Amino acid sequence: MTWNLYDRLLASADSDQSVCIEKENGATLSYAELAALTGRFAIFLASNGIGPNHRVAAKVEKSVEAIALYLATLRAGAVYLPLNTAYTAAETEYFIRDAEPTLVVCDPREEADLRAITARTGGRVATLDEQGRGSLVEAAAIFPADFNTVPRERDDLAAILYTSGTTGRSKGAMLTHGNLVSNALTLVEQWRYSQRDVLIHALPIYHIHGLFVAGNITFAARARILFMQKFDAERILAAMARSTVLMGVPTFYVRLLQSPNLSKASTAGMRLFVAGSAPLLAETHRDWNKTTGHDILERYGMTETGMIASNPYDGPRIPGSVGRPLPAVEVRITDPESGAPLSTDDVGMIEVKGPNVFAGYWNMPDKTAAEFRSDGFFITGDLGKRDARGYLHIVGRGKDLIITGGFNVYPKEIETEIDAIPGVSESAVVGVPHADFGEGVTAAVVRTPGSSVDERTILDALSGRLAKFKQPKQIIFVETLPRNTMGKVQKNLLRERFVDVYSDKVG
Repeated sequence: MTWNLYDRLLASADSDQSVCIEKENGATLSYAELAALTGRFAIFLASNGIGPNHRVAAKVEKSVEAIALYLATLRAGAVYLPLNTAYTAAETEYFIRDAEPTLVVCDPREEADLRAITARTGGRVATLDEQGRGSLVEAAAIFPADFNTVPRERDDLAAILYTSGTTGRSKGAMLTHGNLVSNALTLVEQWRYSQRDVLIHALPIYHIHGLFVAGNITFAARARILFMQKFDAERILAAMARSTVLMGVPTFYVRLLQSPNLSKASTAGMRLFVAGSAPLLAETHRDWNKTTGHDILERYGMTETGMIASNPYDGPRIPGSVGRPLPAVEVRITDPESGAPLSTDDVGMIEVKGPNVFAGYWNMPDKTAAEFRSDGFFITGDLGKRDARGYLHIVGRGKDLIITGGFNVYPKEIETEIDAIPGVSESAVVGVPHADFGEGVTAAVVRTPGSSVDERTILDALSGRLAKFKQPKQIIFVETLPRNTMGKVQKNLLRERFVDVYSDKVG
């Protein structure tokens, strides 16, 4: 049997008349109609010479057609490369130069900029807007719906997702068909997913949570998606009357808790609330249970690994814990320096091995080698511990990576921009607890002598340089940055100092 993810999820979808996606305007798309759309898109790709191992980059707003483009790329045997729509043209240029996609699909408003960038790598550009219109759809409309999905092997690439790091440029995590198949089928079983489920989908589709978790497992179970363009607390609450599952980042649950319409009655028909992509505060977990009677199921994953661990569907869901490792996934806690295994409740580096673990970083063989142990375990960079019941607890990160609202933020990139602003001597960027976003991007800034540079000046300067989710939520001016005897900034001390700066704020 082929390992092509499309075949594993939707092989017989062309004859399935059940509803796959319901749009916000009430219009529906059956599985058969989705299969037909992906067939036309796949023929369009093939007619442009796009097949196995070619990259298709998508920097597009959320739409049914964008989902179809992802699935069509799989069908064509090509490699899907989703890009965050918040990235500036300057940020996007790096990804295009690095991955060299044969085709870049973007919003029509960005066509001119991305066409100029893509021309330097020999690629082409097509457009797709949030209404599902554009040159891609127009060109594909003339093709028939039937397409013979290209067979793929377990280790063939299905997608490249770029993830921030702490050693410089972003890294492209290479995910195989086998990685995505194993994770999707495992989660269907673990979370008791079935055709009876109706998922409220308000996540973006350019990262692993909205695309590979929410999307793939819903397709695998032939369940229904209530497709929402973006998060809207009241629309989500209204949809719960005819839904069974919500997947979200912690921000979703914090905002929903602020609504007077959230109650045991309004969530009575729901069976599963999943949280991930950022740390869920234990307080949010407890408040949700108190208000709704439901326990949020928190899970743990990474771009490089898909899902690693999950609190149980049946059994205690522990606040502050991400549950036990998924079947076939091995997790161990090791000494960060020596790599030696540690005992129960000892804090150390989380390492993981299994069919979900990625194939390495695109064009970075040395970086790939450095992140894997000789026995195949991937070094996550996260610090954690296992308790006596086998539950995994994330206690921090060995790297300075910040996860805010489900997005990865690389502090050095922000520091470089801040340090270039007149009146700034130096800066250090850290993530500190934020009830709404998991972590708030916070910058400690040292002024040059005599400077009067203020927070507004710095934020205005960053506005056109960085995506909004990377911009600090607060600038704190300090006399000096704490350093150790080697001159290294002690960001742990800054995190401790600023731990309560968002305690009275949401948003």
